[in-house]
Amino acid sequence: MNELVRTITEAIQEKKGSGIVVADLTKIGGTISNYFVICEGNSPTQVEAICESVGDMCRERLKEKPMHVVGLENAQWVAMDYGDALVHIFLPDVRAYYDLEHLWEDAELTRIEDVD
Repeated sequence: MNELVRTITEAIQEKKGSGIVVADLTKIGGTISNYFVICEGNSPTQVEAICESVGDMCRERLKEKPMHVVGLENAQWVAMDYGDALVHIFLPDVRAYYDLEHLWEDAELTRIEDVD
């Protein structure tokens, strides 16, 4: 895991995001990014807070800003594009429906423990 992905996961944990999974796509040809970081928040408000935390921490520590952020208008699924990493912040039912963890069946998945 690179420094960007570690910073993203720490920012998610700071706002009590849960179910964090990092999909390493570096060994798969033709992918749009090297990493998918997938997590969930329990409400649209928490999804927005996680998004803000990721943006703030990446900017402060790494001087990185997302190229695009989509989904904030309803905050059921927010995607943040950092080029090397795509961050997906879901509400639980939306995450279960899209099941991104299994989109790339050859990806190495790392599950990050939830913080209390």
